[in-house]
Amino acid sequence: MTAGIGRRWVCLGSLTALAGCGFQPVYMPTASDNAGPAARGLSSVYVELIPDRPGQLLRQALQERFGDDSGTPSSYDLHVTFGISGEGIAIETNDIATRVRLTGSATWTLTGHDEKHTKLMTGSARALDAVNVFDSQYFAADLETEAEAKRIADNIATQIATQLAVWFRQQAAKEAKAG
Repeated sequence: MTAGIGRRWVCLGSLTALAGCGFQPVYMPTASDNAGPAARGLSSVYVELIPDRPGQLLRQALQERFGDDSGTPSSYDLHVTFGISGEGIAIETNDIATRVRLTGSATWTLTGHDEKHTKLMTGSARALDAVNVFDSQYFAADLETEAEAKRIADNIATQIATQLAVWFRQQAAKEAKAG
């Protein structure tokens, strides 16, 4: 019982220390409970088409994270280059891979909707996963590879959304100091 109370005091002390240093959640709403700068910025990003099936999965995941049903006009374009590569990591004596490491890599560029399409920010994201390959169950391995590709796309979408959300918060803070 006393250990639980001690943990509560440590958590409360940690939160107080973070509040004192200016820590705020990235997606924190405004004082009037409207969407904060990160959510507003993300909702105004148009994700350009990304080729191939993994690209479609990534674009869907990004749209889910940026999504806004209010009809906010796009102020930014996000161009993403994405691919997933595989590497055999468990090789049998007959040279057949029984486990494949999948590496998803994305590079992206955020541009404005001005006449020059000004490059505002660039970044990259990377995610790793693996899949077991069973020679007698090709269909199962194919389904598992598709599921892994979706997980990689979701992971990369989260990384990109977080990087952009932080950038939108920083831009809002700069504008607040300047204005």
